[in-house]
Amino acid sequence: MRLPRDIRNIDGREPRTKDPVVRPKESQGQPCRLLSLQETAIVLGISSASVRRLVWSRRLPAVRILRRIQIDLRDIDQFIERFKQR
Repeated sequence: MRLPRDIRNIDGREPRTKDPVVRPKESQGQPCRLLSLQETAIVLGISSASVRRLVWSRRLPAVRILRRIQIDLRDIDQFIERFKQR
């Protein structure tokens, strides 16, 4: 499959990209338990760099699978509850 001209590199070759991330389908209507940094950023309403800083400072627990950092939905809920103002 050839890409449209505007997506190709200047020299006409198709760009080298990583394979798209394959997310497992929701099982029986339940969402995936682990979220990527970008998905976590969307849930929390902050940037992915801020999520990364929270993980590095150990304020937000993370699951490392090979080189990928994933955030458990339960940890996100606990993080929100911990910083909720009463």
